[in-house]
Amino acid sequence: MLYGEGPVAVLIHGGFWKAQYGLDLMEPLAHDLAARGWTAWNVEYRRIGNGGGVPETLDDVSAAIDLLAELPVDRSRVVTIGHSAGGHLAAWAATRESPRVAVTGVVSQAGVLDLQRARELRLSNGIVDVFLGDHPSDLASPIERLPLGVPVLLTHGGRDDIVPPEISERFAAASGASLIVEPDEDHFGHIDPDNPLWKAVLAWL
Repeated sequence: MLYGEGPVAVLIHGGFWKAQYGLDLMEPLAHDLAARGWTAWNVEYRRIGNGGGVPETLDDVSAAIDLLAELPVDRSRVVTIGHSAGGHLAAWAATRESPRVAVTGVVSQAGVLDLQRARELRLSNGIVDVFLGDHPSDLASPIERLPLGVPVLLTHGGRDDIVPPEISERFAAASGASLIVEPDEDHFGHIDPDNPLWKAVLAWL
């Protein structure tokens, strides 16, 4: 779904790559960005339960970003903004080799940026193992694909018990990315346009 006019924000929803979660999660942010002079490109991908996993989910996100080459949009800035598993995909997208449309910035909102650590913590009942299948983690794990080569903002709620803040902290330490932690916020404030976690993203953009 395409909203607004201006530089492009590619929105990538979360839900631990599972089929029951869809792009409607990011619609409030898409409308907010469009009202602020951005083109919001809210994308969908195959998920676990509907043909997703590695590499299919990665292929779909890549194809959605590269499709911007055929759309009448301003590609001078193409920032990926992803929540949770979408934050993982937003960061991964900056590491693609020879993309048709290059990512110029990344925002990870409580992103699953370290698949090995997420596997050790058995986030979402060990979903990382299902997502990766037989593939090595370095194919998809942003922390193993550094440097991203573009500016990166990480936002996290200090009370997040779904993706713990240590995931973003580890990535910031390894990459030098900017990290903003709101101590009193949880995992879902990121997708509320009135939440301080989102306002931090707007200020960075």
